[in-house]
Amino acid sequence: MESFVHLRKGTTPTRVHADLDGLKDDELGRGGFTGRTANLYRRHDPTEFRVLGPLRPTDVLSSELKPGDATDAAGAPLLLFANPDCRVLLSRRGQDMPFHVRYVDGDLLCFVHQGSGRLETEFGPLEYRTGDWIYLPKACTWRQLPASESTWLMVEATDEFRVPPAGPLGRHWPFDPSQATIPEPAPVEDDGRDEYEVRLYHRPIDGVSTTTLLYAHNPIDVEGWRGDNFAFTFNVADYNVVTSDSVHLPPTVHLFMQATGVYVCNFLPKPAETAPGTERTPWYHRNVDFDEIAFFHGGSLYGIPMPPGLISHAPQGVHHGAPEKARERARRKFDEYDTVDWQVIAIDTRQRLVPSAEVLANDIGAAAAATSDQAQH
Repeated sequence: MESFVHLRKGTTPTRVHADLDGLKDDELGRGGFTGRTANLYRRHDPTEFRVLGPLRPTDVLSSELKPGDATDAAGAPLLLFANPDCRVLLSRRGQDMPFHVRYVDGDLLCFVHQGSGRLETEFGPLEYRTGDWIYLPKACTWRQLPASESTWLMVEATDEFRVPPAGPLGRHWPFDPSQATIPEPAPVEDDGRDEYEVRLYHRPIDGVSTTTLLYAHNPIDVEGWRGDNFAFTFNVADYNVVTSDSVHLPPTVHLFMQATGVYVCNFLPKPAETAPGTERTPWYHRNVDFDEIAFFHGGSLYGIPMPPGLISHAPQGVHHGAPEKARERARRKFDEYDTVDWQVIAIDTRQRLVPSAEVLANDIGAAAAATSDQAQH
């Protein structure tokens, strides 16, 4: 049971996430950093292990994956991970969609890793650019017209996405909804064709995952709309990052949007903690109640470049975090850096995520482990 009294046993620092004196800070907590917590101060790096069995971390470079829409205008995004609450997909489209689409199983929240272009939606046109989040309500009809090749990380949630309840900081931190771009209705004229295809994407039904509707008119024919369920874009450059001078704050303060069992966070450039002895690098943890996907958009961590497009999946119960060498470097360079330049998108899910065959086939860690085993034998 939760208590405002926290016990302290053995050798522990006075402050949380600070003054470790050679120990390794490992947090064992419930509820995604908001429930009961134990900070375990270890002798060794808890991420140094070998894995035997299916519950293992995966790391893939999105540039090595081949979504169907990367080479075929009529192709679809690539499924990366799935559970009953959500699906995570990758799109890399360079050609105009030859049809309109509807994702009928849930809301879509799409992060633009690279590229720019325009969406035709029932609510009106939306321009998009690198760093945008694109929100598309469940079953909204839309069409993508890229101006340049566009790489999207897509999250389809079974329940509706919503803005987290306002906390002590109010309704404008970290996500200020007034910075969202909301479309104006603009019907698209018919171009003379006999039929207009709207392709419905859904989970497989008897092995089939698309259904086609054919209209005699352009489906983007809305003259006006009103209500509180609409498409929008929001750029991460307008995100109000919450910081502390004396402690590295937990990921929950970076929460952007959420659905049942799905939580999306933005980790963006911010001032670094300056209080002496403070650990600037996120502590080791094993996400007891959540699977975690980290999508590396760019930036660096105290001079170490973060690989753009890397997708890292940590199953709940398995330790993850920056290696000890990176932590030691951050301590050595404490006086040289006054900012954290990372750009990472995180997706946390209550239910276990199942990696797709394509993710497993391109897992960097599995390939490295296989090479190591071969070398030993």
